[in-house]
Amino acid sequence: MLYAFYEYFNINLFQYISVRAGFGFFIAFLLTLFLLPKYMAWAIAKKTHQPINKYVPNHANKANTPTMGGAIFVLATVIAVLLTVNLTNPYIDAGLIALIGFALVGFQDDLGKVLKADNLAGLSAKGKLLLQAVIGASVTMYLIFVADFPTTIYVPFLKDPLFDGGIYFAIPFWVFVFLAVTNAVNLTDGLDGLATVPSIFSLASLGVIVYLSGHALFSEYLYLPNIKGVGEVTILAASLAGALLGFLWYNCYPAEIFMGDTGSLAIGGVLGYMAIIGKSEVLLVLIGLIFLIETISVILQVSSYKLRKKRIFLMAPIHHHFEMKKWAENKIIVRFWMIAFVSNIIALVTLKIR
Repeated sequence: MLYAFYEYFNINLFQYISVRAGFGFFIAFLLTLFLLPKYMAWAIAKKTHQPINKYVPNHANKANTPTMGGAIFVLATVIAVLLTVNLTNPYIDAGLIALIGFALVGFQDDLGKVLKADNLAGLSAKGKLLLQAVIGASVTMYLIFVADFPTTIYVPFLKDPLFDGGIYFAIPFWVFVFLAVTNAVNLTDGLDGLATVPSIFSLASLGVIVYLSGHALFSEYLYLPNIKGVGEVTILAASLAGALLGFLWYNCYPAEIFMGDTGSLAIGGVLGYMAIIGKSEVLLVLIGLIFLIETISVILQVSSYKLRKKRIFLMAPIHHHFEMKKWAENKIIVRFWMIAFVSNIIALVTLKIR
């Protein structure tokens, strides 16, 4: 709608991505603040509570906390995006497919858990991965065949592409990126607000990168690949960040609501998508460092137990290890936020080193 004001009424203010990103942020933030209490009241009445894993320490008091709050911040994000973006931009279309598609996969998984009151119910691991792969492949093929997105692969510190993988490398690689990021965010979402703030930091970093990549002058100055049109996706990042900030109002310790897989998979889908269109897949190691650490802790734990019948951590993902060591939940959360903030600053600094 704001972009339409620019097109039809010549209101030049709304031609700027930065202005519309600001509007998107505040629209999504206020919508989430407004809608979440209404959803929580309904969820409590319907007893849509988060099933708690009995092996997780000190979480019994969270048993009656409503879940699937991710559906609300996804809805707020979609509304904010539709009100602020240029809807003819194919990169926006692909971003919305990623956001909504992965949210629907998470919603189906959450619904099964809630209806059966069992944290192990819902989609099977294979079924969940298959659906995620389908969404990821759909987005990547849309990028290549509709948006004519280049299949070149970049790495930090090099101003030229490492190689052009073509569709036969790019599609599997980008599907892997989607699977890795969505499941990494999902694993991190185990404490109150733990996944929310690092996600906001990551969205901010990727939003900056995508904006610079879409800007002819800035991308030339920084030796970034210039991809016409991708800058518009900055508005999607800002809108989701605003919605997450509104969600954090109720999700910070002690949480009044959880995002569920609906939220964590949706966030991961957008982060993976923005890394791809910003040619920053490798830089995700820094941008999503907390998500990576959580994932590696699970891989190491499972591998060690299968090979040696011994555990490396008291419990995985690693945030539960610190819970077992009697760290206060707030201490774990804030320290992980600090690590995420520092790693994102480092990631942004690397943009100048080419």
